[in-house]
Amino acid sequence: MTSSETTRGARFPWRGRLLRKGDGPASTANVANVITVVRILMAPLFFVMLLADGGQDTSLRVWAAVVFVVAIVTDSADGIIARRQNLVTDFGKLVDPIADKVLIGGALVALSILGELPWIVTVLIMLREIGITVFRFAVLSDRVIPASRGGKIKTVLQAVAITLALFPWWNVVGDLAHWVNGILMTAALLATVLSGADYLWQAWKHNRSAA
Repeated sequence: MTSSETTRGARFPWRGRLLRKGDGPASTANVANVITVVRILMAPLFFVMLLADGGQDTSLRVWAAVVFVVAIVTDSADGIIARRQNLVTDFGKLVDPIADKVLIGGALVALSILGELPWIVTVLIMLREIGITVFRFAVLSDRVIPASRGGKIKTVLQAVAITLALFPWWNVVGDLAHWVNGILMTAALLATVLSGADYLWQAWKHNRSAA
């Protein structure tokens, strides 16, 4: 990519490639970013469906869980498309983790409202997620911080734990479902806290080396 192309891409972020693979600037409105935005828009639909009838409507609950799973799957899809087609943008690096937080946060809050997840778990996870997001915005003028490997593992654990908590599979296997859900949610909580600490540690090392 030439310096002139880079300059044009910075001045006109909405211009550029939408899907075609290449070395020129990628548009902020490229397919990968559109999928990310759609994932954010799916969160309110999922939230309303899950809370309908106090979460007791089995059909609506299953459909809410399906919407959640589809939205989570798009997280991998937009990342694969962005990397394969060279459509990675600063907008995508920033908004992709936010989309995850909106979806995951909505699910945790809904489960706590239904009385199926202790509020302390939701509060701790959301404090970490919001804190790291605010931190990303705070250093945006200096650098864009993409999701780390630990952050991605955390997201996977959260997705699996929440998915199992959403589907009413306890109607089939009984109390075993609640035990498994508890173990997975605890693992997700630990991964969330540890990955958040790692972000702060890496930031401290970066600031120290820069100084």
